[in-house]
Amino acid sequence: MSDSKHAILRLMNEYCYTVDSGDLEGFARLFEHGSFGIVGDPGGPLQGHEAVLGMLQNVTLYDGKTHTKHVMSNVQIDVDDARGAATAQCYITVFQGLPDFPLQPIFIGHYHDEFERVDGQWRFRSRSISPDLIGDLSRHRADMA
Repeated sequence: MSDSKHAILRLMNEYCYTVDSGDLEGFARLFEHGSFGIVGDPGGPLQGHEAVLGMLQNVTLYDGKTHTKHVMSNVQIDVDDARGAATAQCYITVFQGLPDFPLQPIFIGHYHDEFERVDGQWRFRSRSISPDLIGDLSRHRADMA
């Protein structure tokens, strides 16, 4: 795997690790210079750290964590090193389990990503989420309860 692909995969993984660990500030920082949105959301994509952090206020934490696992599969990354640009896509399955909420998939979809390299560092330009199957999100987001 090229250095660029490795750096991009690390960003994609960091997205999962930050939300699963409850590091909502770290999650929002990933989009400091980019956008984040769900296909079909009438509010459109959110632009920048503060907008993404505001959206995260709906994420429900239990002892500081989401009790979720975001599992990416079928990851495909295409890099144009000459332009400092890349795209990626993957499937995403989100599992959640709590003492009173049996372990189950709560979301299955696609991530569609764009990245840019600035001053030698890769960063998100955009992440667009396409929902395919939606389960019980009531324990993950306050606005879905």
